[in-house]
Amino acid sequence: MSDKKPLSLSKKRWKTRGFFIGGAITAGAVFLYVGGVFFPLTYEKGGASEKGASDSDSAPVKKIVTHIQTPEPVKGVYMTACIAATPSLRGKLMNLVDETELNTIIIDLKDYSGTISFPSEHPLLRGHGGTGCRIADLPEFIETLHQKNIYVAGRVTVFQDPYYAKKHPEIAVLKASDGAVWKDRKGLSFIDVSAKPYWDYIVAISEEGYQIGVDEMNFDYIRFPSDGDMKDIAFPHSAAALLADPENGKSEALRAFFSYLHERLSPQGIVLSADLFGMTTTNTDDLNIGQVLEKAAPYFDYISPMVYPSHYPPNFNGWKDPNKVPYEIVYFSMSEAAKRLTAASSTPAKLRPWLQDNDYPVPYTPAMVRAQMQATYDAGLTSWMLWDAGNTYTREVLNKE
Repeated sequence: MSDKKPLSLSKKRWKTRGFFIGGAITAGAVFLYVGGVFFPLTYEKGGASEKGASDSDSAPVKKIVTHIQTPEPVKGVYMTACIAATPSLRGKLMNLVDETELNTIIIDLKDYSGTISFPSEHPLLRGHGGTGCRIADLPEFIETLHQKNIYVAGRVTVFQDPYYAKKHPEIAVLKASDGAVWKDRKGLSFIDVSAKPYWDYIVAISEEGYQIGVDEMNFDYIRFPSDGDMKDIAFPHSAAALLADPENGKSEALRAFFSYLHERLSPQGIVLSADLFGMTTTNTDDLNIGQVLEKAAPYFDYISPMVYPSHYPPNFNGWKDPNKVPYEIVYFSMSEAAKRLTAASSTPAKLRPWLQDNDYPVPYTPAMVRAQMQATYDAGLTSWMLWDAGNTYTREVLNKE
């Protein structure tokens, strides 16, 4: 577990790394005192309140949302919205984190179906719920996690969004043949990367998530589609850029989106992370999905390559079956990524890989999971996150707290 604790105005002061931190409430304002400086903490009241109004005229003050500083290292696991919405199931995973070296949970805020998992009255989000699992008490659940010093990242599946594409086909990826909404092999549809109105939708989800206590925004499916009928596909909003620069058009379209996220969210203090294909660590092209490691790194606090051995093709780097060499796949991939970020005047410290802990396409033994962790360490990195869509993780590979 992390020793980072959430700030709370219920305590008068804290001492941390030589800084004195205290709270003060004056004339209806709340301040945080850090190292000799007062920082105002904003809050809202239930109704209008003018200076000088009596206590009886003032509505109750809303709870101030707290955030936990990003732990070093991050050791996390993914939690679906359906698990998070079921107290008995989420409790088991929360206990796993509480009892082991884990210190982070990554929870779906918007999943592969396009479902927004938490209630919101934001104008851009109202009415866009989706049909998947909803976490009615997400703010309270996050507060419980914070009380246990568990860091919370909110996963946002970005451009894969069949729910939004159905409601707004004018910004979706389309079939070139008849203009209908395009679908991949799983029947899922995508939003065109360059559809700028959708960018504000993603920003709104991120801001709302942060305001209910989510510590970090983790963006997945930040790419162009990759599987399906790629000969019958059209990108109405990206077409001009792709025609003008076929080689770099997709990566530049994504760079513009990354820049917009950074511009809108980073000034608010929101920690940003990006999930990239594992092979972005070794390929210098965009893999035909627009992802290039060096074009993403400047805009995010953390980069999370999905270096699952199951996602590498046969004979990759000379390994006939990548599933049989999990250590080698992760070590090679993350070592290359570290070299590339150093060469790009960035820092390998922002690398935080997703590791495989699921039985696809072969049974994954504890030794195979642990081998990936060791490969991460041997590549000079300290953080990792475990992925299993079923949220069943291998306890025996996790050190006890």
